[in-house]
Parts: sequence; C-alpha cells; structure tokens
Amino acid sequence: MNLNSPAKINLFLTIMDQRSDGYHLLFTLMSPIGIYDKIIIETRKSNIKITCDHPMVPEDESNLAFKAAKLFIDAFETKVKAFPGAVTIHLEKNIPVGAGLGGGSSNAATVLLGLNRHYGFPFTLNTLMKMGLEIGADVPFFLYEKPVIATGIGEILETYEKLDPYKVLLVYPGFSVSTAMVYKNFNLQLTNCKKKINYSLFKKDKFIPSQHLCNDLESVVFSLHSELSEIKTLLMHLGACGALMSGSGSSIFGLFDNHKLAQKAYEVLHQKKEWHIHLTDLIL
Repeated sequence: MNLNSPAKINLFLTIMDQRSDGYHLLFTLMSPIGIYDKIIIETRKSNIKITCDHPMVPEDESNLAFKAAKLFIDAFETKVKAFPGAVTIHLEKNIPVGAGLGGGSSNAATVLLGLNRHYGFPFTLNTLMKMGLEIGADVPFFLYEKPVIATGIGEILETYEKLDPYKVLLVYPGFSVSTAMVYKNFNLQLTNCKKKINYSLFKKDKFIPSQHLCNDLESVVFSLHSELSEIKTLLMHLGACGALMSGSGSSIFGLFDNHKLAQKAYEVLHQKKEWHIHLTDLIL
C-alpha cells in the first residue's frame, strides 16, 4: 500500500474551558491541506515494524502510526477470530514535525483507513473513529478527510462546507514547539477568540478570514518566539486575506484568494533559506 497522509491547519482555535482531568475543551475549524507524508505499508508474518526517514520521529511503539496498526490488527483478530498478519510501515516525512500540522495524527488515521480498505472494510467509520480517539484527539478528524468543526477535546466533529478554495502559503520557521509546553503556559482567563466567534452562529456562517481567523494559543507561543509574529505580519503585507498560527505552532499560514498574489508571495518568502515554505490548497 502506498498512501498519502495530509497535514491540517486550524482556521480558528478557541479554548472554551478545561476539564477536571486537565484536557482542554476546544471549538476549532480544521481543514486538510495538500502537504503529504508518504506511507508505505507491507504485510509481514509477525511483529509490527516501523521506519522513518526523519530523525525526530520515533521508530517504536510510541509512534502513532505503530499504535494505529496494533489497534487495528487486535480489533480485526477479535472480530474475525483470525490473525491478519502484521505490517511494516515506512514513513517519508514531508509534513514538518512539531509544527501544529497534525502529522503524527494524520499518519495514524491514514494507517487505519489503509488497513481497513486492504482487509475489505471490516470496520465502519464510527468504529475507526473510536480507535482513533484512543490514539489522539486529532485522529478522528483525519478520518473524515474534509474540513470539520471540532468540539469537545476535538472528538465531536461536524462537516463544514462553507470554505472558499483559498491558496495556503505555509511557513515553517525551522524549529518545533512543544504542545505540552504551550498548554502548560496557557492562561484560560486570557482567551479572546470565543468573544470573536459565536459557536452557535458560526455553523450557519460562511468563513471569512478577516473575521474568523483567531487562535487562543498564539499569545503564548508569540511571547516565546517573536519571529512567528513577524512572519504573520509579513504574510499580511504580502497580500494575504488573513494569517494565523496553526494549532500550537510553530507553523504560520496565510490565506490568499488571488492565486497570482500567492505565487508572488511564495517567491518572496522562498528567499528566506532558514524557513520552509509551502504553497498549497485547502482540501475541500
């Protein structure tokens, strides 16, 4: 199996509250984008094996793609009463690691979808989503393969079909940000996105970058990495309809409704050799 595993961006991210167990309750609009890791899966007789061409990605049981394969194989064996065999998974990373783009969660979801298809669809999407949620809160989103509004800890999903086909100019600054560190330093009392985006009204609204691009985690990350704020400002100066940090960072993206302007901005930013620049599309 040769599979494509897409990145995602958060078009807004509102922290609504925090549960007693420490998990944060979110209201976010996420969309897949056209940046892909490549995943090659081969069947083998025993023992799951995983390899990756990126030094920061673990090649053991802690890898989310490994966890996805194990969950699927165990569930298949329980359902069918037969061992389907194990797999070798090779990851070719194109999605920056630690960049707020969901690469690990996407890899896990892609493995679940690929194995489910390979074995004749033994599980429904709902069952796969339950498996995915055991791995991470973003995994169910990637199983949808389209833009969604996510609430709860990210597991309650509703498709969203009011996005225009913006070009996405993504800037990865060359360093990662720890999600755990960001949430540890986050102050729930300082959120402002829920004042800007009304949950009940937005589901009926069309997404407008100038009105809806908002990320409650930006203030934490920008206080630690001022370069990211500068990238956001630069994207706006280059003609973006709006710009935002994705997830908990470190990637910053700009949305463009003018494709020629997006290409020109890409050429300007591409001169910054320490940055990784991607010009791509929303997957609608």
